[in-house]
Amino acid sequence: MRVIDLESIRVKIASPDDILSWSHGEVTRPETINYRTQKPEKDGLFDERIFGPEKDYECSCGKYKRIRYKGVICDRCGVEVTKSHVRRERMGHIKLHSPVSHIWFLRGVPSRMGLVLNKSSQQLEKVIYFSSYIITKVDNEARQAILDQVEQEFKTKVKKETTEAKKNELKQLKEKVKEEILEIKPLRILSEVAYYELSLKFGEMFEVGTGAEVVKDLFGKIDLAVVVEELVKEAKEAPPANKKKILRRLKLFQGMLRAKVRPEWMFMDVLPILPPDLRPMVQLDGGRYASSDLNDLYRRVINRNNRLKYLQEISAPPVIVRNEKRMLQEAVDALIDNEMRKGVTTTATTGGKRLLKSLASMLAGKQGRFRQNLLGKRVDYSGRSVIAVGPELKFNQCGLPKIMALEIFKPFVIKRILDKELAYNIRGASRLIDDKVTEVWAILEEIVKDKVVLLNRAPTLHRLGIQAFHPVLVEGETIKLHPLVCEAFNADFDGDQMAVYLPLSQEAQKEAKEIMLSSLNLLRPATGLPVIGPFRDIALGCYMLTKIKDPIDANGKPKDVKIYSSEAEAITAFEYKFLPLNEKIKIQNPKSEAHEIIETCVGRLILNSNLPATYPYVNKLIDNKALKAVVRDIIEKYPGQESIDTIDRVKDMGFEYCTLAGISWGMDDLIVPKEKAAMLKEAEAEVEKIEEHYQKGFLSHDEKTSQKILVWQKIKTRLEALLKTTLPEDGPVLNIINAGARATWSQPVQMAGMKGLVNNPAGDIIELPVKSSFAEGFNVLEYFISTHGARKGTADTALRTSSAGYLTRRLIDVAHDVIIFEEDCGDKKGTVVYKKDADDIEQDFTFKLVGRVCLEDIVKDKKVIVKKGEIIDWPKVAEIKKEEVERAIVRTVLSCKSNRGVCQKCYGWDLARNNLINLGEAVGVIAAQAIGEPGTQLTLRTHHLGGVAGAGDITQGLPRIEEIFESRIPKGEAVMSIAEGKITHIDEEKRIITIEGKKGGKNNSLEYKIPGKVGILVSVGQEVRDSQPLCQGNLDLKKLYKSSGLEEAQKYILKEVQRIYSSQGVDIHDKHIEVIIQKMFSKMKIREEGDSDWVKGEVLESFIFNEEVDRLKDLKKEAPIGTRVLLGISEVALASESFLSAASFQQTSRVLIKAALEGKEDKLMGLKENVIIGKLIPVGTGFEKRKK
Repeated sequence: MRVIDLESIRVKIASPDDILSWSHGEVTRPETINYRTQKPEKDGLFDERIFGPEKDYECSCGKYKRIRYKGVICDRCGVEVTKSHVRRERMGHIKLHSPVSHIWFLRGVPSRMGLVLNKSSQQLEKVIYFSSYIITKVDNEARQAILDQVEQEFKTKVKKETTEAKKNELKQLKEKVKEEILEIKPLRILSEVAYYELSLKFGEMFEVGTGAEVVKDLFGKIDLAVVVEELVKEAKEAPPANKKKILRRLKLFQGMLRAKVRPEWMFMDVLPILPPDLRPMVQLDGGRYASSDLNDLYRRVINRNNRLKYLQEISAPPVIVRNEKRMLQEAVDALIDNEMRKGVTTTATTGGKRLLKSLASMLAGKQGRFRQNLLGKRVDYSGRSVIAVGPELKFNQCGLPKIMALEIFKPFVIKRILDKELAYNIRGASRLIDDKVTEVWAILEEIVKDKVVLLNRAPTLHRLGIQAFHPVLVEGETIKLHPLVCEAFNADFDGDQMAVYLPLSQEAQKEAKEIMLSSLNLLRPATGLPVIGPFRDIALGCYMLTKIKDPIDANGKPKDVKIYSSEAEAITAFEYKFLPLNEKIKIQNPKSEAHEIIETCVGRLILNSNLPATYPYVNKLIDNKALKAVVRDIIEKYPGQESIDTIDRVKDMGFEYCTLAGISWGMDDLIVPKEKAAMLKEAEAEVEKIEEHYQKGFLSHDEKTSQKILVWQKIKTRLEALLKTTLPEDGPVLNIINAGARATWSQPVQMAGMKGLVNNPAGDIIELPVKSSFAEGFNVLEYFISTHGARKGTADTALRTSSAGYLTRRLIDVAHDVIIFEEDCGDKKGTVVYKKDADDIEQDFTFKLVGRVCLEDIVKDKKVIVKKGEIIDWPKVAEIKKEEVERAIVRTVLSCKSNRGVCQKCYGWDLARNNLINLGEAVGVIAAQAIGEPGTQLTLRTHHLGGVAGAGDITQGLPRIEEIFESRIPKGEAVMSIAEGKITHIDEEKRIITIEGKKGGKNNSLEYKIPGKVGILVSVGQEVRDSQPLCQGNLDLKKLYKSSGLEEAQKYILKEVQRIYSSQGVDIHDKHIEVIIQKMFSKMKIREEGDSDWVKGEVLESFIFNEEVDRLKDLKKEAPIGTRVLLGISEVALASESFLSAASFQQTSRVLIKAALEGKEDKLMGLKENVIIGKLIPVGTGFEKRKK
């Protein structure tokens, strides 16, 4: 069967028969490889008879060799002649001489074995490890006989006693004994001591057992169907306190019944053995062996199993046998999961404390099977090297070193060599390549012509981190990269490395050319704005080119402006050095029909000659901002190749004139203002006065600090203003800053003015300023306090990168299965976007609207700007801005009615193309990348209010984003009103707010206690709405959802996330955040089960719930009732319908235990599960194939 044909994958517990059917033979000896012959031992862990031959088509003794004996089993050594590859597939088994429990089902939380018997896992563990006993059988007749005997004895003794006190004592004794007898019930667990006492008194009336064998027999007697019926009855009658436990058991038994899994399969009589090539043993140089830890663990099991067999055969005393059984149990536990039992773990034999790596730990974690080998694989035909700038390249080209290209394209080169008959076999062709004969280079050039390669720069934070380029062969060993794609890769040329991958098949090449080519990825998927910005030198070149100066004569006096008849004449005059590049001239507008005369300069004529012929004449000073606007405009108006060619021309022109301008700068360009010393003196006097006031007690410590800080901030601002006038107007410093090519004013101020105030590692401002500038040099104290904060900054960046990466991983995991599933879901509700909401968080209102489908006409003063059903594009956005529209009703992901994924109309534009999104687009992954990629720019700090610790810390930046998406109770939670009303009193001392309001139809007065040091946001007499925050801080999402409902909660999450990003100047379109919010609300909790198979309290996907409701309604049955629940992203990812996706995320063993018991089926709907099994993902080009 091919992987492509798989439609779903199911996992369940293997029965002993299943394990035997997989096995090719029993392993009975713990030996591995014979030290003398280097051959595997017979019946050992590497036996060739069980697992297959070590060499292709060759038996162990060498009697049969070559493929012609394929399938023959050697009569001398018993090995089948076949490929050695079978040693990766064939399993063996160990027949255990006493059943052992599977540690996952015993120790996993909640303990499944404990649920089956309704016992705690601690009690059950004691039974399995032979330190307690469980009652297996009670003889009721014997019990009755003993009770009669006790009664008889009591009567006889009472007759003999005379005093009442003695009679009462006897009566109490009789009751106590009776109670003891009646408490002896099946499945009761007794400690050693209790069992010893009871067996002495009433040994004949009950039987006990201990160890896994007994529990296995008890499990074997369970009839699942009967138990399920009993539990259903019990659940209906049970009080709420016990209901949860009963429902948990019911769910477990129902799952096992549905999956046809027997409870006794949680114990093993037969232990499967992994194929030997998956637990290899390799010989090292010194003749020693390096072996997989599993071999050690298997050997312990085999040794103990054989010893147990021997002890049973010689009828050893029960205490010795029991000890051996316990040791066998522990050996199997260590093999399956060595980290689960704390305190009884198995360490390596080499001494030291290293835990042996068990089967479970080979799955879990970053180095485990899922994440290391299934979700990420190493790729052949790839290379990596340092990148260098390639300004001569076209936009979709990259320079590939010849030697690297030869290696990457080797198979293609070999084929062409054979076709041309330069060599007659592969070995000969390889030799030619190794000798690097001249023909090989010619062939390589030929092959590379129509191919593309993928370039990737780690960390790949968004999809623009991998793009396709046409390779151009270059000398040297560095990869050449086009300067304008640097921004997308976040690359620079200070030693960054990039990896090259070659898509091999024709289909892969086709997709790379049609989807991933750099010239098709000009826009950022997060915002829809260009990701290529001609920046740095190019911006400086354009600035120097378009700067205008009034004409002056040799004496520096103004002279008349020259007038030229045509563009060509002016440029010729410039080329013959009659006309300076930046001198103001008059000329007819070359791009206007109206014969208008404009004032411009030759530089601007040159700039415009490089723009498209139909593009209006740009007659202004071009700095970085203006250049970006021009580029964006060109990409919008001239889609396709023309915009790329234009941008390439602008790049070449920018570099050329930047070089010709000859800008350089040195220390002497930074002039320290003469007035600085006087200004510092003035400031110091002010600071002294503040200190004096503080000493006299007029100011508090906080006031003193903030006033001092204010003084120094004012001085720095004055210095900045002074610098702007001191530096020469046409000097390099001003030119570079005004062009927006590099630096802002804060850097020259530090270099020539003063460094100013710095932060300490806690993030507070130190009141001592650094008075020197970098040009003057620091003294020791200044140097120390400035490096102090700088080091904190470096450490912070490192921490931030890892937590941003982890956030992206969780976002991807939760949203990877959100796909554009249909064209239109028919939603009529949408959402209302208000300008006020955008203004609150300093966000552009129109940016929230771009690329969305309109649900109602957008009208201003009876003028229709956008019609219902139209997409709001950039020109319409500009009009909405101009007309100052206050609100708009648009389609949104949050109200999409699609059962799975999202529909095209609710999603709107694919921002990377500024067109309606295609069916099958993986919008979940794009959303996760859009939110995660700028994560590294967010701060990590928790903001102290006024520098006072404990004054209600408000979380900001990355931790706050995490707090929202994980829907945790926020740090510094705001007090929220629980009903509408009017504020009647605020007690500032006790910090109590009183609100008169209506709750449940009654008038009542509610008091709210506000935590200390937190600002109160309301005032007396104010009307308060339900769930309004009364003080500073963040709301608890779950409380908000409960009190205000779905829409309010969703709007609040969206606004809060956007507040954090826009405060850092990061743009993200709302729709990406909406995709994640939709997933946070995507689960249903069953309130009433109706006629469904679900249990009350079960949480499941809403689309599965909806499908089941529709099915039951069609059958005229009672449908279940459920409520939407709000979960954090990690919880949603773990509760995924796909067990493969959840297991490869976190808590691998927990997910697999649950899936195996329920016999869970993975329908392979999302991306991760398809990647894991090696199937094409069902999105993009794979979506169409999936539909067919």
